[in-house]
Amino acid sequence: MNPEAPLPLRLLHLEDNRADAELIQAHIRTEWPDCQITLAATREEFLEALHAEQFDVILSDYSLPSFNGLEALSLAREHCSATPFLFLSGTIGEDNAVTALQRGAADYLIKDRPARLIPALRAALEQRREHLLRRQAEQRLREQAGVLDKARDAICIAELDGNLTYWNPSAAEMFGAPGKPAGGQRLQTMFGLFNQSFIPAALHEIQAKDTWTKEMQVTGPAQELRHIISRWTLVRDDAGHPKSILLINTDVTEQKKLEAQLLRAQRLESIGTLAGGIAHDLNNVLAPVLMSVTLLQQKLTDESLLRLVGILEKSAQHGAGLIRQVLAFARGAGGERAEIQPRLVIKDVVLLLSETLPRAINIIMDLDDQLSLIRANSVQLSQVLMNLGVNARDAMPQGGQLVFKARNVVVDEHAVQANPGATSGPHVLIAVLDSGTGIPPELLDRIFDPFFTTKLAGKGTGLGLSTVLGIVKGHGGFLEVQSEPGQGTEFRLYFPAVAEEAANVSGPQAGVPPPGQGETILVIDDEADVREVLAAVLRKFGYRVLVAESGDAGVELCRQHREDVRVVVTDMMMPGMQGAEVIRQVRTTTPGVGIVAMSGMMEVQQEISEEAGRFVFLAKPMRGEDVVAAVQSVLRDVPA
Repeated sequence: MNPEAPLPLRLLHLEDNRADAELIQAHIRTEWPDCQITLAATREEFLEALHAEQFDVILSDYSLPSFNGLEALSLAREHCSATPFLFLSGTIGEDNAVTALQRGAADYLIKDRPARLIPALRAALEQRREHLLRRQAEQRLREQAGVLDKARDAICIAELDGNLTYWNPSAAEMFGAPGKPAGGQRLQTMFGLFNQSFIPAALHEIQAKDTWTKEMQVTGPAQELRHIISRWTLVRDDAGHPKSILLINTDVTEQKKLEAQLLRAQRLESIGTLAGGIAHDLNNVLAPVLMSVTLLQQKLTDESLLRLVGILEKSAQHGAGLIRQVLAFARGAGGERAEIQPRLVIKDVVLLLSETLPRAINIIMDLDDQLSLIRANSVQLSQVLMNLGVNARDAMPQGGQLVFKARNVVVDEHAVQANPGATSGPHVLIAVLDSGTGIPPELLDRIFDPFFTTKLAGKGTGLGLSTVLGIVKGHGGFLEVQSEPGQGTEFRLYFPAVAEEAANVSGPQAGVPPPGQGETILVIDDEADVREVLAAVLRKFGYRVLVAESGDAGVELCRQHREDVRVVVTDMMMPGMQGAEVIRQVRTTTPGVGIVAMSGMMEVQQEISEEAGRFVFLAKPMRGEDVVAAVQSVLRDVPA
């Protein structure tokens, strides 16, 4: 497939229900009228279609007679690993959804939520297009590397005892003697001290086998380390007697670097696939922690304990934000942005760092009172500042001073020319300074390279500063760094300022919600810890609570108490009956009931946000106050 060529879209649809297949295909053709759809209902038809032609995307039901979607996914990975595979099923279950993502599925959709089908297909096609473009770029790089290697071949001729009689200019340059004649040189000297030991054995072996090859490292003219492949061939005279040795030495240093970069890219792609399968479980782990904070804050009176609870809450919220970023990374999303006050984010990060960094590090804030707003993702900005703070800690093993500054500045055209991608005009400058060991000048240009690190093995991945640079550029800003060995380091981050300040700056809202009046709330969640803490929080605020451990049990409990239940608080991803079906059946049984839906999956949030009626969505993990506020919000619109 040419990634630049226009569609018609070629789609393989695995579905045994003809009526469902026709509805789905009609929906797809509203977006792609010329779409070529191949329908398969059995394993045999599916395999036949995979052998017959190539497809741009595969859409599959999960449950089929004597055949299931995971088997189909495995077959597709064997025959066309680059083709996006999406599940479209009536119910798939949380465990099955996680397994599908771990095994390489691009996405999964619920049949009664058709609104997300077209966006999901577009995202899958864009993912395939980017994959093909990357493969083509990699192939071009390999071809260019091959041409470059041939042009750099260093050719030498040596006598049987190892004395050189000829080398071309490339050989003289490769072995650190540009312009010098080959006469008088020996192979032991040419390949350097490190390689001397194997030369006698190589001279003996080549006369027995006619050829000899070895990959080795040599030192170039500027004392740089080079990787070469040295191929030796025994040259014979007309009578067949050994005469001389022909050496062709190929510099593969750039090829080695390219291979390392490709391996790292593949590793990141694998991390993204696995991240989507585990991050939502961590949301369920953090949810009871955050909600329990609400109860602890109401029961504790000791100021030191309350302060520790506040630190616990901020740490859990920071962890929850990082999990959302992991999910966004796994699905290719960029994260939500809003107009935020950077001063608030800096203060939160400094508070967290002050509790975690060694006491020998003195943290100082120097922030303008009238700091402009910026349009940013607060979690990503926190991650940037945390990364720089941790790097500063590592540069000050004996302690020192860490300073966070923030100013309103104007970026001029000179700065724009020096920083490609930057824009002129009002910016917010955030500077992070430390009094540490500094960065040597020869390393300053490499600190943002992915996986480059000067830390000991196991002490760092080399991704911290590359992540910082990526986030700053992704926000339309740019970064400068100044450092001198022994004099510390300063990172200057420039973010475009918002033209007009928003009335409401994003951030947590203070205050405790008022108590309830004994209204009955039904809580449905398959996680026992989440159910228990949810029920405790709601009871603490004056509500009567019923709990159910599954969607089926929750629907039945709602039927039994249809006269009393005012609000249903339900998880959206549960084994068996999913949250969407729970909502549908609950509203059929009790039309006036309010709904609070919970999920840690961004895709579910996008689906549910389109629902109308007495409805609130909560992203897991959430605070106890958030749950109570959501319940009170829907109660205002629910008839008494």
